[in-house]
Amino acid sequence: MEASKQNRQEYVTEILSRLDERYGSEKETFDFPQPWQQLVGIILSAQTTDRQVNQVLPQLFGTYGTPAELGKADVGEVMEIIRPVGLHKTKGRNIIACCRRLEEEFGGAVPQSIQELLRLPGVGRKTATLCLADVYHIPGVTVDTHVFRIARRLGWARGKTPAAVEKELEAVLPRTHWNRINFQLVEHGRTICSARKADCKICPLTPWCEKIGVEKQHEERNP
Repeated sequence: MEASKQNRQEYVTEILSRLDERYGSEKETFDFPQPWQQLVGIILSAQTTDRQVNQVLPQLFGTYGTPAELGKADVGEVMEIIRPVGLHKTKGRNIIACCRRLEEEFGGAVPQSIQELLRLPGVGRKTATLCLADVYHIPGVTVDTHVFRIARRLGWARGKTPAAVEKELEAVLPRTHWNRINFQLVEHGRTICSARKADCKICPLTPWCEKIGVEKQHEERNP
C-alpha cells in the first residue's frame, strides 16, 4: 500500500512538471488590474475565453470607471458592450447587481473570503475561488468542467460533484499548485483532452495517466 501511495505521488509530480513545461506556471490575468475589475472579468469569462473578455473590457471600464458607476449603469447599454462574450443578458444583469452590492456592503472593495464573495450576485464557488486566487493569491482549487473531467481521467479524483473533486484535489496536489492547476487543465482540455475526444497519442501526460473513462469513450465511438 505504501509503495502504491508513493507511486501515485511520483505520477502526480511528473504530471505537474509536464503541465508547467507546456502551459507555464503563471496565469495571464485581465488587462485591468483593480480587484473589482478582475472580478467583473471573471464573471464575464464564464463559458468563453479570457481573450474574448479582454476585447470588451476597454469599452466597459472606459465607460464605467468605478464599481459605483457600473452599479448604476443602464442594463441595456452594458449588455450591448459585452454582447461579444456570450450570455450577455445574464452577465450584464449580474455584473451590475454585483457592483451595486460591492458598493452597498463592502464600500467598493472585493471581499477576501469565500463566504462574503458568495453573497455577490453572479458569483458561485468557482468564481469566488478563482477570484481569491487571481486577485489576492489565496490558494484554492477552482473546479470547472475541464478540471472536473481531467482530474477524474487522471485518477486524481472520484467525486461526482465539483465540490467533492475540489476536496480531493486539495489532498492530492501540493498547495503551491492549487492556483495554477485550473488554467493549466483548462488549456489542456481545450487543446488535447476534450470532452468529446481524449487525444492520448499526442498527450504529454499519457505515461502517467490512468485514462479512466477514455477506453469506454473510444468503444462507444467505435462499436
